[in-house]
Amino acid sequence: MNDPDFVMHERLLADTHVLGDYPRSRVLLHRNATIPWFMLVPRCNETEFLDLPEEFRSELLAEASRTGDFVRDHFGSSKINFAAIGNIVPQMHLHVVGRNPDDACWPAPVWGSSIEVNNFTQAELDDVIARMQEACGLR
Repeated sequence: MNDPDFVMHERLLADTHVLGDYPRSRVLLHRNATIPWFMLVPRCNETEFLDLPEEFRSELLAEASRTGDFVRDHFGSSKINFAAIGNIVPQMHLHVVGRNPDDACWPAPVWGSSIEVNNFTQAELDDVIARMQEACGLR
């Protein structure tokens, strides 16, 4: 996580915890623990997912899929929402969000919602990081 050339948008840093790195992206976790909401920030200058070179895009999708599997297994999510929206933050970032029919936002999207904020404890964050390192190869 000490790549001096990789700069993240301040809004992403303000809204998330940095968990670690995959080969193609940095993995973030939204600060609100109410919904398991992960973001992958690719190490590239492109702003549009569909403009990525095919090999990079495939590797990034594999990282997102690995993250989705983790969210399903660790948080018990029955549905995984996946998106690359970027209307507010121009830096490309991919959302991987665990959803359940009984969650606080269902069936509406999580972004822009006014769900109650429930922060992660340091122990919970440490547990997520350790489990992602083991299950997903997070560094």
